[in-house]
Amino acid sequence: MSRTHAILVTLITYKIALIAIGIWASRRTHDDSDFFLGGRRLGGWVAALSASASSSSAWTLLGVSGAAYAWGLSALWLFPATVSGFLINWLWVAPRLMTMSRERDSLTLTEFLAGDRGDRFYPAIMRLSAAAILFSFLFYVASQFQAAGHAFASSFGLSTSTAIVVGVIVIVAYTLLGGFWAVSVTDTLQGLLMAGAAVFLPLVALIQVGGFGELVEGLRTVSTTGQLSLTRNYPGILGLAFILGTLGIGIGYPGQPHVVNRFMALRDRAALSRGRLISIAWAVVIYSGMLLLGLCGRVLFATVADNEQIFFETANQLLPPVVAGVMVAAVLSAIMSTADSQLLVAASSISWDWQRAGGHEARGLTGSRIVVIIVSAIATMLAIFAPAAIFSRVLFAWSALGSAFGPPLLVRLAGHRVAPAAVLAAIAAGFGLTVVAHLMPDGPGDWIERLVPFAIALAISIAGIRNREDAAGPGGT
Repeated sequence: MSRTHAILVTLITYKIALIAIGIWASRRTHDDSDFFLGGRRLGGWVAALSASASSSSAWTLLGVSGAAYAWGLSALWLFPATVSGFLINWLWVAPRLMTMSRERDSLTLTEFLAGDRGDRFYPAIMRLSAAAILFSFLFYVASQFQAAGHAFASSFGLSTSTAIVVGVIVIVAYTLLGGFWAVSVTDTLQGLLMAGAAVFLPLVALIQVGGFGELVEGLRTVSTTGQLSLTRNYPGILGLAFILGTLGIGIGYPGQPHVVNRFMALRDRAALSRGRLISIAWAVVIYSGMLLLGLCGRVLFATVADNEQIFFETANQLLPPVVAGVMVAAVLSAIMSTADSQLLVAASSISWDWQRAGGHEARGLTGSRIVVIIVSAIATMLAIFAPAAIFSRVLFAWSALGSAFGPPLLVRLAGHRVAPAAVLAAIAAGFGLTVVAHLMPDGPGDWIERLVPFAIALAISIAGIRNREDAAGPGGT
């Protein structure tokens, strides 16, 4: 069997499985609670792997390995940056959000943050949040489509636009059919595939290099200065800014609606405990594997056309054609897993949050599915006609969402009642300042974009704490 045939067979089998999951999930989807949160019946394995796959995917497999190839040892800061985000989410956010969202009967993160429907700031919070989510996810989803499209195109000789459209059709199909259940179960499958690839391919590359000792010597040899650097050769205070900016990626995790909604959907405390262990172990495997892969690739391959294609370059060069084809096909499908969760959250933001902001009930499943189709179409256009580096595009959307929603969420989960006006101001400041910082020239580690908006939004949220003396407990609002 040729490499192309192996890819084709694997893809067809995999896509059939995804559609089958969508059909199965459609039988469990009867109302908005089922479509957006799976009826709050998510078990530990599904919650852990679906949340993990949704927060990573193309950025991890291609972006992180590509950064390690381009940066060398400096990319190692991405490991504590990302794993710390998993720890914050599962140790602090998950147990509190699971309980408090049930008490308020909130189906979305936005609804949870907005508070009482009778408050005069409620509509503004809901609409601003929906707009921020939609804006960010258009770029985020486009990066997933773009990543898979380029790889599909190179594997089959298709045009990039054709490859993107084919992948989009499959994702939209199973998302429309089964909503949250389909997305969560397919993400679980994709998370397992990602973990397998993150173990197998880096080990093959490390063996080819000759072991860790040879890897270190090889990295020193290919360095432009002949020295190993943990700061991308930025001197003094600029090096510190690079480290802090890179570590700042971790603080964005609590503000990701497509990730924390899994915590709102957890079945019980047992599922939470199991999911916590699985998710953190998954993060360690995935990020260490992709960093190792990028570093080995830096030693093995002097030049590549695009550093974010080092994953595929390594697979194609070091594995037999059939094995490489199967791995590329499986991982390409996993790359696109993040898009389904984001499409679902975008749908909930418009069909649920926006409608409730106007005092109306949600449009129901039909309205949600229409929004999924519209967002997919716009993201497809962005992927085809406005491509950009996956690493930077994803981190922009990540930082915008993290700075907008993370600060008020963390303060609320700490048991404090935050004035609605402060919630609105924090979301506006976190999101708006991230957009402004992104338009500025890049600094080391993009520390301004990742740290300053978050810090200002957090300060606003803390300043907005009201009735400090009778702040609510873990179950309060």
